[in-house]
Amino acid sequence: MVKLTKRSADDAEIRPGRYTLFDEDLKGFGLRVFPSGAKSWVVEYRAGQGGRRAAKKRLTLGSLGTLTPDEARRAARHELAKVRLGSDPVRDKVDNRKAATVAEIARAYLEDHAHAKRKPRTAEHYRDVIERVVLPDLGMMKAEAVTRADVARLHLKWRQTHVQANRMLSILSGVYGFAGKRGLVAEGTNPVRGIEKFPEARRERFLSVDELVRIGAAIRAAETEGIAWDVDEANPNAKHTPKNNRRTIIGQHAAAALRLLIFTGARLREILHLRWAEVDFGRGLLLLPDSKTGRKTIILNAPALAILSELPRIGFYVIAGENPDAPRADLKRPWEVVSRHAGLEGVRLHDLRHTYASIGAGRGLGLPIIGKLLGHAESRTTERYAHLDNDPLRRASNTIGHELATALDARLIEGGRK
Repeated sequence: MVKLTKRSADDAEIRPGRYTLFDEDLKGFGLRVFPSGAKSWVVEYRAGQGGRRAAKKRLTLGSLGTLTPDEARRAARHELAKVRLGSDPVRDKVDNRKAATVAEIARAYLEDHAHAKRKPRTAEHYRDVIERVVLPDLGMMKAEAVTRADVARLHLKWRQTHVQANRMLSILSGVYGFAGKRGLVAEGTNPVRGIEKFPEARRERFLSVDELVRIGAAIRAAETEGIAWDVDEANPNAKHTPKNNRRTIIGQHAAAALRLLIFTGARLREILHLRWAEVDFGRGLLLLPDSKTGRKTIILNAPALAILSELPRIGFYVIAGENPDAPRADLKRPWEVVSRHAGLEGVRLHDLRHTYASIGAGRGLGLPIIGKLLGHAESRTTERYAHLDNDPLRRASNTIGHELATALDARLIEGGRK
């Protein structure tokens, strides 16, 4: 034994076989010397209750080049203190190597939970957020080593897109909840807990009657004579634009899809994936076997029934696309043409669903009825339209006003009736 210092470590002789030079002051602290000339700081101990019967274990602290003698001595004291408290540093190190990374628990979550129990589009969204947002920063970290501060930094990194950042938190929280139930991390481990989400401005755009008139005219124009292109003649590439037929015609099925979105308040995929077998003309229903909220029935009004009755049947799907045996992918191009012609650029297709609901709320139909028409699974989803359901409030206000006017001046009542 020697006092392990920089000099004694440097002077430790190289032998044909490896050996350990132990420190004379700190029991178990030593320098491991290899025939190659490499030297590493180690600490040896007996795990458990200690004593001769316990197996001796050796933990490498670091190489002579990376740790000074004082740093290595402090590290050895720290590990020996953990041993005295019942820990086993070597076992802990092995367990840590075996511990699952964020990438591993995320992969298990996607394969065994998201793709198995969520709708394909939802599962694909989860995969996209995990692979594009989470894994580049946290993927290689041990899942149990990730701290709230690590996740908070990632959340802040995506602050330019509040919705994206908040969805990341929700999905990552789900990943940890799944991992806890599977035993991939200690149950209750969730570094997302306690992180405040960014505020999200709910976007609700309701079309006015005038805007609906313009949309209707634009759909008719796009379906028949077509809508003229906007060509910037000053653009150098404008010379390559055909001089004739500078009009876009969206087609009967695309026009029908837009009208059905307006008259039913349905979601885009519910219309694009609608099969003729799911249309019950006799009872005026759409019987959807699967939607965002599961099995759903949409009640058709007279205009929606008329649209469906007049639409040619091409293949299995109501809204025929280029492939009659597959649903149309989207309505992006037709909607761009129609909304621009109507002077409503920036209005989304989903705003047609909001408009359907807003008209019902404004006519005092009641939020429960509107929720059923839209297929909301939870009443709180419909509550966003509560401020439009003003008929009960208006009646109450008129009742109070009538009583007040009676007391103040009967002429006010007569004036209000005109």
